[in-house]
Amino acid sequence: MVILPTQQYHSKLQDFLHGNKFTTTTRDPTDSSQTEIKDTIKQSRTLIPRDNRWKYINLNPSASSIKGLIKLHKPGHPIRPVVNWRSAPEYQLSKLFTQKMNNIAPLPNIFNVKNTTDLLQKLQDTPMAPHFTLASLHITNLLNFKFSIPKC
Repeated sequence: MVILPTQQYHSKLQDFLHGNKFTTTTRDPTDSSQTEIKDTIKQSRTLIPRDNRWKYINLNPSASSIKGLIKLHKPGHPIRPVVNWRSAPEYQLSKLFTQKMNNIAPLPNIFNVKNTTDLLQKLQDTPMAPHFTLASLHITNLLNFKFSIPKC
C-alpha cells in the first residue's frame, strides 16, 4: 500500500503524460474512433463473418481511463500506467485479433518471462519452421494506434 498526497500523485501522472509525448485534445476522439472501427469491420470480407460483426462493436464506448501505480523500487518513484481499455471502441476487435493470433502462432505463457535468460531458453524451445521470422515489438504508447484489416 502506498500513501501519497493527491497533489503529488497527480503531478507524477502529469509528468508521465508530458514526458512520454502524449498529445492532448479538446474533444473526445471516441466517436470518430467508433466510426472508424465500424467502417473497418464492414470492409472485412473474410476475417469477421458477416453475421457476427455486431459482436466486435462496443455498443456504449467511452474514452479509456488511466491510473498510475507507484514504482517503489525505482529512484524517484515514477508511476507505472494502468489503462482501462474495456470501454474503448477498439476493445472487442483487439480481443478478436488476439484470439486469431493465438490460433496462428500459439505461444504458451507469453506473459511469464523471468529475465532475458528465461526468454532465450523459451525461444530456443519454441519450434519454428524455416520460413518463420522472429519479430520483436516494443510498444511505447498503446493509446495512439489504428486498426486496419486488409481486403481479401
